[in-house]
Amino acid sequence: MTHFLTFLGRLHPLIVHLPIGFILLGLLLQWYNRKQDMHLDKAISIAFLWAGISAVAACITGLLLYTHEGFAYDTVKLHLWFGIITAVCSFIYYVRISHIAFHKTPVIIFSILILIVISATGHFGGNITHGSDYLTEPLPPSVKRIIGIETQEGNEIALNEEELDDAILYSDIIQPILDNKCVSCHGPKKSKGELALHTPEAIQKGGENGAVIDLKTPDSSAIYHRLILPVDHEDHMPPKEKTPLTKHEIALIKVWIEHEANFDKSIGQLQLDHELFTSFFKNENSSELPPVSVATVSKDVISNLKKSTAFGIQPVSKSTSFLEVSCLNFPDFKDADLNTLKPFFKNIVSINLRGTQVSDDIFNSLIKLPNLQTLKLDNTQVSGAGIGSLQKLEYLRTISVTNTNFEAASLKDLALLENLEKVYIFNTPAAQSPQENTDITFTINYGNYTLPIIATDTIIY
Repeated sequence: MTHFLTFLGRLHPLIVHLPIGFILLGLLLQWYNRKQDMHLDKAISIAFLWAGISAVAACITGLLLYTHEGFAYDTVKLHLWFGIITAVCSFIYYVRISHIAFHKTPVIIFSILILIVISATGHFGGNITHGSDYLTEPLPPSVKRIIGIETQEGNEIALNEEELDDAILYSDIIQPILDNKCVSCHGPKKSKGELALHTPEAIQKGGENGAVIDLKTPDSSAIYHRLILPVDHEDHMPPKEKTPLTKHEIALIKVWIEHEANFDKSIGQLQLDHELFTSFFKNENSSELPPVSVATVSKDVISNLKKSTAFGIQPVSKSTSFLEVSCLNFPDFKDADLNTLKPFFKNIVSINLRGTQVSDDIFNSLIKLPNLQTLKLDNTQVSGAGIGSLQKLEYLRTISVTNTNFEAASLKDLALLENLEKVYIFNTPAAQSPQENTDITFTINYGNYTLPIIATDTIIY
């Protein structure tokens, strides 16, 4: 019997649409009837009679779903009660249209009431299946702030070396690190393990396993210890699908704990070495093109090359001589074909070799592109052997090797690239064998994104 009731409960998402349809049909007929005086009261009353009947069926199946699938009452209570109110209002509307009762009450009042009720019922039902921020999540932060929705925006840490001693270690550095990398799972909205890290009070309170800071033995502090575990360890934080903390960020958290996890003192008061913060100093050119001058390549040269080959070549912008090269329409591109671009090696800042026939030998050729910033090698046969030679490319910031044979050992070779910022390794051996977080100074994007947790994810079977 339990199995049958569970089956009926799971019909709720189907049945729940019936009363919505009947109510909207009835309201549309009522609106049309007022405009045209078509004497449609009989049809309207039938629509609301079936709206009430189907709403009762939806309530019953919803109740079965709630009791047999393990939903928490606090999760479903608003949807449940508004569903019951919807059923009642449907029958009241039927009684009014059928001239059985409520003769003196204008129909428009019932119309507005039932429209509000059905909208609220649907809204709270949507919150259960999609999450409370399903509608508002895509809105820009500026719009969210206008309508009173709290936003969790990334906080850039950009320090001025001349004013470094005046910066407060916790509020200017540690808290932004936690906000950017930890608070999405340990904050005011979601507190995994009953741990929140968005305020000093929350940090001091700790989580379900107790305090996360141990001033006597800083290395044993949970907030630090979990950061230095191997990425594939079940207790490593953050999870490998999340953006990891950099080596510099982890080191600063340790320093902060070693200095009694102070929330108020400045870097100068704590007498900290400025070398700890060099990675956070403002770099005016960090998001710009290489600060070098290169000769402009003739449009005729580019045009002739594009006609004779399948290269895609275009300027980065009208105001620069730098170029972007794509082999999207050149799947037969091999390592030796790179020499075809020799006339403007210095101009190339981005090269897309996705889906081509290149091998690991391409790394020995790519070092001839001194101003290269972005390298895309997705869907190729590269394994990463010899990729450390790219350390000669001082402006290289982004490398993408998704869907390749890129090995985990090659990630360590990438540590030689001082200015490298991000590496994409989805669906590679490296993604299956994560390295310890302390071995890298750049962000690794594993690509295994997950949807945010919603109410239905908390079902207990």
